[in-house]
Amino acid sequence: MIDLRSDTVTRPDEAMREAASTAAVGDDVYDEDPTVNELEARAAEAVGMEAALYVPTGTMGNQIAARTHTDRGDELLCERDSHIYNWEVGGLAQHSGLQARPIDGGTRGVITPDAVHDAYVERTDHRPGTGLLALENTHNQKGGVAITADEIDAAAAAAHEHGVPTHVDGARLFNASVALDTPAPRLLDNADSVMFCLSKGLGAPVGSMLAGSEAFIERAHRNRKLLGGGMRQAGIIAAPGLEALDNVDRLAEDHANARTLAAGFDAIDGLAAAPPETNIVLVETDGPAEAFIEAIAAEGVRASAFGEHTVRLCTHWDVDESDIEQTIERVERALD
Repeated sequence: MIDLRSDTVTRPDEAMREAASTAAVGDDVYDEDPTVNELEARAAEAVGMEAALYVPTGTMGNQIAARTHTDRGDELLCERDSHIYNWEVGGLAQHSGLQARPIDGGTRGVITPDAVHDAYVERTDHRPGTGLLALENTHNQKGGVAITADEIDAAAAAAHEHGVPTHVDGARLFNASVALDTPAPRLLDNADSVMFCLSKGLGAPVGSMLAGSEAFIERAHRNRKLLGGGMRQAGIIAAPGLEALDNVDRLAEDHANARTLAAGFDAIDGLAAAPPETNIVLVETDGPAEAFIEAIAAEGVRASAFGEHTVRLCTHWDVDESDIEQTIERVERALD
């Protein structure tokens, strides 16, 4: 089975398994796990922030950020197809008492400065006020679009004009960094916080990082505990994360495989796929997406429905060029 449902399906390599088995550990709730502390320091440096916090999942990282930046009842500005708005079980309302004000970011999911200014709400006796701007890079639902540093700068600067902080859901931030040939810290020059996943393209079995100023992370630490993310001897799962931070450069292989996959699919009658910017391929199907997924599954290929006629496939380090070629052949056979 060639599994292209998500880059979360990757399995840890031997180096990660060895790191986990030999990790030095302590109680992380007391900041006493040396492996977690090392991971947090390296993660903060990797994104150009003062400090970082290890969290179990990217969703938890985003939710902690939202709660830490805002007051209950605030509005949060986000792109209408963003993960934090659509795919986190209404956590903004459930965990932080926030109202989301979604913004149309167009075909690429880019929030413009004008859109920020237009959506901003001043706090009064009658209105809640805007408490946070949330951006996403890469943008998952738009097909792994890599948002440029200038685009992030412009949106964040507009928010800052109103005294509103900016959080970046950077679950696949390093995919954007590699695709744009732009260092990750440069992408975050104007951001106040960022979450990035270790468990997607970087290949770790579990975990994400939330980074920001030292004061922000100190407050976030308490909110992590509140949301159930205070783990104890977490060095065992943090150690593979240290290995994962060394896997950034190889993301270019995933991007190349995604381009090959998209070109192959686009050449098949009944399918259309635009060249991807990173490792996510969105395929438009003439027939129902679910029927297409069922047909290719019978040939040993897994994918995800992303709409009535849209299918998502993610390349990752568990699939190589040969797997991509086989995928195209199997899909051709399934549709023959």
